[in-house]
Amino acid sequence: MEFKRVSYMVGCFVFALVGLFKEATRGEDVLHKSKEYSAIYNFGDSNSDTGTFSAAFTMVYPPNGESFPRNHLPTRNCDGRLIIDFITEELKLPYLSAYLDSIGSNYNYGANFAAGGSSIRPTGFSPVFFGLQISQFTQFKSRTMALYNQSSHNREDAPFKSRLPKSMDFSNALYTIDIGQNDLSFGFMSSDPQSVRSTIPDILSQFSQGLQKLYNEGARFFWIHNTGPIGCLPRASVENKPRPEDLDSTGCRKMENEIAQEFNKQLKDIVFELRKKLPTAKFTNVDVYSAKYELIKNARNQGFINLKKFCCGTTNVIHVDCGKKKINKNGKEEYYKCKHPSKYISWDGVHYSEAANRWLATLILNGSFSDPPIAIGMIGN
Repeated sequence: MEFKRVSYMVGCFVFALVGLFKEATRGEDVLHKSKEYSAIYNFGDSNSDTGTFSAAFTMVYPPNGESFPRNHLPTRNCDGRLIIDFITEELKLPYLSAYLDSIGSNYNYGANFAAGGSSIRPTGFSPVFFGLQISQFTQFKSRTMALYNQSSHNREDAPFKSRLPKSMDFSNALYTIDIGQNDLSFGFMSSDPQSVRSTIPDILSQFSQGLQKLYNEGARFFWIHNTGPIGCLPRASVENKPRPEDLDSTGCRKMENEIAQEFNKQLKDIVFELRKKLPTAKFTNVDVYSAKYELIKNARNQGFINLKKFCCGTTNVIHVDCGKKKINKNGKEEYYKCKHPSKYISWDGVHYSEAANRWLATLILNGSFSDPPIAIGMIGN
């Protein structure tokens, strides 16, 4: 009898341990389960523009887009996909349609407000600046909610609703932002380095105001890229050959990179302040600068050729933009383009190739270059 009692107690103890183990394991699974975002809303410049520039101004010409896995006209300044495209793939969401692209667009899972040439401040290469992108988002949201809140259940609205997000989706979406490079680039073209450096606080003040407006519209999950190593972009070095003392050990222009690093330092401070001011939001600051610089520094080890070269367009005699043609030896038109884009970090001297964007996405999406160090699929948990 005593033996049965002991056996029963041992059995209960083991059963309890198994239950605790299962509960702990289940809790661990929940802890590591990716956040399922309802949508992505992206803001930025040509580094993440998936069609705004081509819809609003002029088409993006081939061979841009030649490596993109869908049969359509090119919309990106790249031979294929951008980092934002790899973000959508990682989160198992469709590629983002540009907000201004009215043909064939579906906004059920988000929208892209980024535009080539955009800057944070309204002075720069493009009239589509960060504040305007946010105004477009605000209008998009209000008109979407108005459509869903109409008292009549008009069947004619059904096709439109199927292509739009539900009102609850805005607070459960991921807000990705990659902008600021053009503020610095425009400054380098129009003024001296010290003047560019002095504008950084005002640029980032306007950036902070923009993020707070998005927060007021319900945004809670932010994925923010800092600016890349502008001094490593090859086109400027080819057009205006720098002196050896102007370059670092990697061959990048020191002055532009130092100012980009100062911009990123102050951006990190801005994000830190926003975390305190808006505690219900989650801000992830992604050090894209370091990721890009690591790729450039180790280019040959990663299978890429000389970082000073780019694939599409040329500056050999005169500057020729990517997408322009030449007459070859046989009298036929062909693009100024290399044969193997995947061997190049730079696609056109300013923008990165799809191969480089894939490499960078792999590097940053797991949180290795983020503050806090959280993978993109986990920041909402």
